[in-house]
Amino acid sequence: MGTYVILLRDKNKGSLTDDLLRRHIEHVRRVDEQGRLVLCGPLDDDAQAIQIVRADSIQAVEALVRSDPFIVEKYYGSYELHELIEANESNHWLLDDTQTRMNLGNA
Repeated sequence: MGTYVILLRDKNKGSLTDDLLRRHIEHVRRVDEQGRLVLCGPLDDDAQAIQIVRADSIQAVEALVRSDPFIVEKYYGSYELHELIEANESNHWLLDDTQTRMNLGNA
């Protein structure tokens, strides 16, 4: 299972309704109840939001995003999906990772 970053972009300011917000929250709650939500929330620029989720594939994340009322109803006009390569103690903070070695010129 991978960790994915979803960036919701191009907010349509002034178009949020109580109903849309409630439906979006229900969507996020379902993702959380499934144990897939790591975190979510708006960014301080008031134009974007972030969601970090766990899923089996980028296709599963794509389906998840496309079912979010904020995307369906164009409250956010676009989004980006990225798989996160998590750095932590168990993988030696990616010091031995191929991508890290290539960026250092040590491939």
